[in-house]
Amino acid sequence: MSFAFRFTPLFVALAATIPVAAQADEDKADGFIEGSTLNLHFRNAYFNRNEKNASIKDKREWGQGAVARFESGYTPGVIGFGLDAHAMVGLKLDGGGGRAGTSILPSAPEDKARHAFSTAGGAIKLKGFDTEFKAGDLFLTNPVIAGGESRMLPQTFRGVAVTNRSIDGLMLEGGKVSFTKPYNQSGHRRINTYYSNQTPEQDSQNLSWAGASWSGTEGVTANVYAAELKDIWNQYYADFDYTYPINDLVSLNPGVHFYHTQDTGQSKLGDIDNNTWSVHFTVAAGYHSVTAAYQRVNGDTPFDYINLGDSIFLDNSRMYSDFNAPNERSWKLQYDYDFAGLGMPGLSTSLSYSRGKADLTKASQDTQYYAFYNADGENARHWERDFDVKYVFQQGQLKDLSVLLRYATHRANAAYSDIQDNDEFRVIVDYPLNVF
Repeated sequence: MSFAFRFTPLFVALAATIPVAAQADEDKADGFIEGSTLNLHFRNAYFNRNEKNASIKDKREWGQGAVARFESGYTPGVIGFGLDAHAMVGLKLDGGGGRAGTSILPSAPEDKARHAFSTAGGAIKLKGFDTEFKAGDLFLTNPVIAGGESRMLPQTFRGVAVTNRSIDGLMLEGGKVSFTKPYNQSGHRRINTYYSNQTPEQDSQNLSWAGASWSGTEGVTANVYAAELKDIWNQYYADFDYTYPINDLVSLNPGVHFYHTQDTGQSKLGDIDNNTWSVHFTVAAGYHSVTAAYQRVNGDTPFDYINLGDSIFLDNSRMYSDFNAPNERSWKLQYDYDFAGLGMPGLSTSLSYSRGKADLTKASQDTQYYAFYNADGENARHWERDFDVKYVFQQGQLKDLSVLLRYATHRANAAYSDIQDNDEFRVIVDYPLNVF
């Protein structure tokens, strides 16, 4: 497979940061074999999704997933060579009788989930001058292209990526991908978006991105990214997060996230001009924390992102709803507690309530691309309540095994016609294991 790599200004700027005169320290080379790791990750996932307005109200699926990831070290020399490889398998434990469709398993005829699905892939990599280049199947996590991690198996992308860490606290990255392997499929496909009425003809041929992440100042993190989803949109992202410790027990954490999305090229999803942002303020006191957040979508189309991915770094993206309808305003209150304060380390809980309002009569009426317009949707409202409990074993043979229980309740009025009333319960058991 060939990749048409364009040297856009973003990639030229990224390449310019690589120090030409740098010398590799061969004494610090890990070695191809000596620096290798093999990690296994087992995930048991149960989803029960009761969509009150759907034809199949009570969907239930249960599966067991396993991921093996091998990462080699690098051969000695100015430019080191390495190889990554992975294999995944998902097994159906339950999901028949017309109850399939929660999204953790592939769909099959007659609303029955397939019994098993699997995939494997790899990437070659080169490293020199604090810069790492990879080509092949990639695990990606950044604000403009992040593989979905919330189901049984992770999402991957096929393409190239480069990262540079020449400056302490600064990470620069860029890349280009042409295919994705969704979390509930075996094969690869072209990239599309989550909220659009996209047909295969409207899929994008590739997505390219570049960005910078700063963590070199104590208490501060900041990110700036740009991406092009070919013939669909240009998307720009920035965030800033600051943690200010008042004393040993109390800290304040304000933060802001901002996306601008604009159609480009053939505009396969029509006209897009969307500014979406969120702000949060967290007060942490000992083992308690309280967060207030506000989110705003400015645009006649929803805030959209890569299908089945997690590239929505916004405060009010919840378990069921993203609160991202055209021109929507939403707020959230959240309380978190770490039970280490009661002598139970590893146990934590989170409770949140989110509420949104939108005037869907102002949404784009060109519903061939996005179906949010509602002539009776002037006062569209909805809310969601989320409750999580997680326990991570701290020692013994089960050390690092975690059990996560999640429950969400979502309700919307009639004006919000495209969102379901939903009760959802999830149980996710993760067991990571380092082989070497």
